[in-house]
Amino acid sequence: MKHETYRYINPLTDFGFKKLFGEEANKEFLLSFLNALLEEEQGKIVELQYQNTEQLGIAANERSSIFDLYCTNEASEHFIVELQRASQKYFIDRTIFYSSFLIQKQGKRDKNWNYELKAVYTIAIINFKMDKSLQNKDKYLYRVKLTDIETHEILYPKLAFIYLELPKFKKKAVELQTPIDKWLYVFRNLETLQEIPEKLKENIFMKFIEQSLIEHLPKIDRKNYQASLKRYRDSYSVLETAVSKGFEKGKVEGIAERNIAVVIAAHNKGFSISIISELTGLTEDEITKILEENL
Repeated sequence: MKHETYRYINPLTDFGFKKLFGEEANKEFLLSFLNALLEEEQGKIVELQYQNTEQLGIAANERSSIFDLYCTNEASEHFIVELQRASQKYFIDRTIFYSSFLIQKQGKRDKNWNYELKAVYTIAIINFKMDKSLQNKDKYLYRVKLTDIETHEILYPKLAFIYLELPKFKKKAVELQTPIDKWLYVFRNLETLQEIPEKLKENIFMKFIEQSLIEHLPKIDRKNYQASLKRYRDSYSVLETAVSKGFEKGKVEGIAERNIAVVIAAHNKGFSISIISELTGLTEDEITKILEENL
């Protein structure tokens, strides 16, 4: 498939997301994005410190976790920012599992520790529709906290999950009102931007767009970006083709055939089992079994 050449980095690629939001020189962009989400409820974040994205289990044999971005603020509160490009089974479970690492790491062996915890925020930018069972089909921003079912009173405000479903965000440039509207528009449209909309002609967005120019990247970064962009495009091409073929089979043979079609197509494209697992939501054992039985 032939793709157009664009001027700006696609922020939904692994390289683009970490380049634009995960580097010290670009920290103001992450600050702006987090404040757009959290300032009204939690207060303004003044400073951020990037932290090691790999979190190890408490015991040596426990599973580790690697976040896309992990940082703390001036109040020692914790922020995980994850970009999920393709549907994954148990994705919400995964975000809750991730948050548990940052809760447990706050534990102190001191017998006088009173169990006071700093807040943990998990922000998931999702490039797929999360759950077909959710009643509001147009809702793209979910803010989740421990809440009483009857009164809707927030019982514990220091554990929060924010899910942003990009495919459901369909506002045009002239309709942008809030800072989060503008950031979501940028996520969805930056790569193909031809002209800067009037609503984005603010200092932070002008700087962000300028920083996103591919021509400003050093040669090695341009090479890495193109490789990341190819993986991003290939993953969607594989899934679109496989799901399309699998759907026809699935009319008669069920969803299992669709899973098989996706796995085989991805394997033939050279994707590793771990990447196929991330793209499909199947476990690595399930993928191995499919490959053994069908190749």
